[in-house]
Amino acid sequence: MSKEPAALQARDLTMRYGRRRDPVLRDCSFRLPAGRICALIGPNGAGKSTLLALAAGLLRPTRGTLRVLGTGPAAARPRIGYVAQTRPLYPQLTVAATLRLGAELNPGRWDQEAAERAAYGADLDPAARVRTLSGGERTRVALALALGKRAEVLLLDEPMADLDPVARHQLMGALLATAVEHGTSVVMSSHAVAELEGSCDYLLLLGGGRVRLAGESEDVLAAHARLTGASPDFAPHTVVESGATGRGHTALVRRRGPVDTAAWHVEQPSLEELVLAHLRNPGAPALFTDSASPAPIPEAVA
Repeated sequence: MSKEPAALQARDLTMRYGRRRDPVLRDCSFRLPAGRICALIGPNGAGKSTLLALAAGLLRPTRGTLRVLGTGPAAARPRIGYVAQTRPLYPQLTVAATLRLGAELNPGRWDQEAAERAAYGADLDPAARVRTLSGGERTRVALALALGKRAEVLLLDEPMADLDPVARHQLMGALLATAVEHGTSVVMSSHAVAELEGSCDYLLLLGGGRVRLAGESEDVLAAHARLTGASPDFAPHTVVESGATGRGHTALVRRRGPVDTAAWHVEQPSLEELVLAHLRNPGAPALFTDSASPAPIPEAVA
């Protein structure tokens, strides 16, 4: 069991909306060590936004517990930066006034330079009113507020969805620099794996309301292989997905011991291939690295 402090830790976390038959999240248990840049991946409706809203203290779980920085989400709220998909901002304020409001709401923590760098990096006019901004420009301002707060945990719901490639590159650089310089924990949701693959060192995959994969991206990848050969028997390895090809039989497997390279052509799958295989095959066993396996959480801390 990892002894690193946890940014997020959940035990049997379940969330159901109203009379909806199936919960959005069901019995989710995982641990995200502090200081990681985590890709929260899953298809639309997988529960990514719900999990981030729970961590931000905006929702209460139906059942189970969730801790943020060792305490309940509400108590941790001053140490959390949260950017929702809707990018809620005051439309009548100018960009400059929005940043001034951020400074007033976060006395003693506000980093004006970081906020301005994120907001004005694309020549955004400080005097422009929020209601006149494009979707990408509003995203820049929302991220500027989160970065200016100098939060210990950043929860970002689809942060790059409205940005052009240049803006994505600039803001991803700002996020990475913040994480490295201040040890900030970052959780970024997306349904597009390739968008986050090169920037995140931790993976949390949601599918069917459950955690399918959790842990260091490199370790999760190293635990799998794509095997191709003449035989359809891939024992002793656990098959995630298999099929016939022109070269015989191929399967994405979870390694169980050494791979016989004389019998199989071995390839390392990409993160996107691995994620898609697990989402297409929900019966495949979930995988948690040691650092992602949660310790018991006292009920009183929920």
